[in-house]
Amino acid sequence: MLKFREFLFLYRGFCIIAILGMAGGCSPQQYKADADKEVYNIIDSKWKNSFGQKANYRVSDTAPSPNDVNIAASVPSGAINLAQAAAMATTNNRDYQTRKETLYLSALDLTLTRHQYALQLFGTVDGGYVKKGAGDSREEDVSVSSESGGTFRQILADGTIVSTRLAVDWLRFLTGDPRTSLGSVLSASVTMPLLGSGAGKVEREKLTLAERGVLYQIRNFNRYRQTFVVSIVNDYYRVLQLRDEVANAENNYKIVAESKERLEMEAQAGRRNRFEVDQAEQNMLTAKDSYVSTQQEYEQALDSFKIRLSLPTDANVELDQNELRALENIGITQPDYTLDMAVETALLRRLDLANSADSIDDSLRSVILATDGLGTELNLLGSASVNSKEKTEFDNLQFHRGTYGIGFEADLPFDRKAERNAYRRALINLEQSRRQYENDVEEVKLSVRKAYRQLREAAQRHEIQVKSLNLARSRVESTSLLLEAGRLTTRDLLDSQNALLQAQNNVTAALVDHIIAKLSFFQDVGILQVKPDGMWQER
Repeated sequence: MLKFREFLFLYRGFCIIAILGMAGGCSPQQYKADADKEVYNIIDSKWKNSFGQKANYRVSDTAPSPNDVNIAASVPSGAINLAQAAAMATTNNRDYQTRKETLYLSALDLTLTRHQYALQLFGTVDGGYVKKGAGDSREEDVSVSSESGGTFRQILADGTIVSTRLAVDWLRFLTGDPRTSLGSVLSASVTMPLLGSGAGKVEREKLTLAERGVLYQIRNFNRYRQTFVVSIVNDYYRVLQLRDEVANAENNYKIVAESKERLEMEAQAGRRNRFEVDQAEQNMLTAKDSYVSTQQEYEQALDSFKIRLSLPTDANVELDQNELRALENIGITQPDYTLDMAVETALLRRLDLANSADSIDDSLRSVILATDGLGTELNLLGSASVNSKEKTEFDNLQFHRGTYGIGFEADLPFDRKAERNAYRRALINLEQSRRQYENDVEEVKLSVRKAYRQLREAAQRHEIQVKSLNLARSRVESTSLLLEAGRLTTRDLLDSQNALLQAQNNVTAALVDHIIAKLSFFQDVGILQVKPDGMWQER
């Protein structure tokens, strides 16, 4: 059986460990809240105003940003206008949510990296009881030990590593034996790089890359927001364009049906040939088929758009047709940019190009670090160890009787095959980064030039299609009059009606093409500002 002192030792040890464990632990909700706070402090500190407004970037299971829009209270059960669609998309779209989570996780990874290279505190409690039997002898070999300690370690900006430990022997408290000493030992060490890439220089670069990685993700997220909003606006207007085509097809079918009935009556009166009625009937069937297929295409597009808004496909909603009428009232307006101004602005403002440029800096630092690794590595070492006074004065350290040391460690450049390869690889990576940046610059120029030409083309096409529509309307009117006068055939009337339908669809398509071309131009130039409600403005 255990002796009373030994039992008391184990009992107190278990109690202290349990108390410390309960005191240091937190609930899962507290851990989550702490992680969210640290992550968004990092994101907010790195988010510059030039990136875009700080809104709609928090993951769905955290408190929203003050700038976020509460779309749940503003969405009607019927028609959804463009502003509501943009707000719903930036709030609920699944791909958008994934992008927000990617940004969050990059900052979450940085919290651990910072923890590894920042001031780290460690606490340990060790205790043991060993009992050895003595065979036939009545004597037993019993040993009891216990020690606790605290340690911190930190890598400074220049790669210096600082480590300190304080160890306390608290056996007297556990056993209740005043004859047992309660002592402590303070030890410290410093490793400072003097030459080469020794000590903590390589580790410190990992922290730098992690810090810059979050900055790159913030830029990527804001660039994604721009392209995402343009895609939502494009899809919204394309659905309305199809709805307009359905209305045009329905109206055309009614007009063709009326023409067929009129021709039928004229044929019965002997004023028309029967084959003209057959032509009109065939054209009516074609118009009905076009109406049915266009209706099906519109409904399919609407259901697909519902998914982009994270709505169920059977939701009883539609898009507000007044948005298309408002677009017609605004008409065609061109941005006040020359091509050279647009290209120059894009080279300054494109966030993806900024990431590409910064990657050259990352590669250059790698070359410098690899260059340092080729030569002699020399580190300055310092150490200290201080004991407390004997017996009970464990908190009184005797610095005047401590042990101190200073020295150095050197790694001479006799075998540098791995370092040589790392240096050569770093040089190649640097050249690749430079070439990639040069290519990205040309790609940006190409996208801006293309967007600029498409914007001018869309404006010209809309002007042409409007003239074509006016001509088609006049043609239908004149053809109807000439047909009644017997100077034209039924085929001429049917052709003019088909031309009118095509012209109506072409005008709507050109109008939508222009607004999308304009937003794409703003996006490619880098001046599209996404507002908290998901809408946009030119920066």
